[in-house]
Amino acid sequence: MQKETSKFSESTILEGMMSIRAVLAGNDDGINDRRITQILYDTARETHIHKELGYLRAIAEARGFTVTGVSAETIQEQTLGTTHGGLIACTTDRTLPSLSDAIASGRIRSDGFYTMIEGIEDPYNFGYAIRSLYACGCHGIIVPGRNWFSAAGVVARSSAGASERIPVYLTEHAMEAVDGFHSLGYSVVCAEEKTEHTLGLCPIVLPVLLIVGGEKRGLSAQVVKAADLRVKIAYARPFRASLSAASATTMFAYEIARQNKIPE
Repeated sequence: MQKETSKFSESTILEGMMSIRAVLAGNDDGINDRRITQILYDTARETHIHKELGYLRAIAEARGFTVTGVSAETIQEQTLGTTHGGLIACTTDRTLPSLSDAIASGRIRSDGFYTMIEGIEDPYNFGYAIRSLYACGCHGIIVPGRNWFSAAGVVARSSAGASERIPVYLTEHAMEAVDGFHSLGYSVVCAEEKTEHTLGLCPIVLPVLLIVGGEKRGLSAQVVKAADLRVKIAYARPFRASLSAASATTMFAYEIARQNKIPE
């Protein structure tokens, strides 16, 4: 139980080769300043992961990390699941720049697709949402000061590494993001049940800031009022429950990608 609860605590241990490669790619792209300080691998699996180890040893000195063999028990003590494949990375924290600084310095695209997610209660769902956003071409995500990037290992694994490859910006309040993107000529679109506009039947044109609320608390009335377009997801049968934030985000992200040629 203690280990399961710990998934919500701070963690900079990234599990598996997919997450490790994502950190390295984020470094190369200038998106992510997280650094790997040490690679630990299960010596009992060395023959099965010899290609991965060969690659990591070849770049270790240039990248500034060491590669060390340890017991399976040592690996297990620092991981949550069994999908790590016998490889984990000890890393530094990632610096998340403020949205206001990014806007002031011109780092936000003029033709982009950005997303802010409010109220996701679980780091796995947060990671699943980022996975969909990244796959659908989202250029960056906006998060509050308290966010699930503190559980970097869980988020990286559930997002298939996308969390380490997508730009992330901090905001103090959702309205700061709304006002900031409005100042750049963006339309603000939010998921909302009480509207005549239905996802898939109304145009959502770039540049756009998508805002999706968590299934429990939803979005604040202030944000909903300030949005340029409020869009609902129409169900195929009577059903009163809300979709998970990750599911709703996926549907919106796909529809935005379908309607627009997302620029690289």
